[in-house]
Amino acid sequence: MKELLVYGVSGVASLFIFGYCVHIFVGGMVSEQTELLLIIAVVLISAAAIGWFAWDTIRRTR
Repeated sequence: MKELLVYGVSGVASLFIFGYCVHIFVGGMVSEQTELLLIIAVVLISAAAIGWFAWDTIRRTR
């Protein structure tokens, strides 16, 4: 259960940072709608990767 807490906190922080990085890289160069779509895509892909890492770690520790 400790793994869930650690992955939860670090996962939320990582997703925020990923979204902000996209904003820094493309903000002002593309339209706001395109920027929002890019942020959503990156955050969803990152959330899937973080979820897979967490699932794999929990599976291996049991």
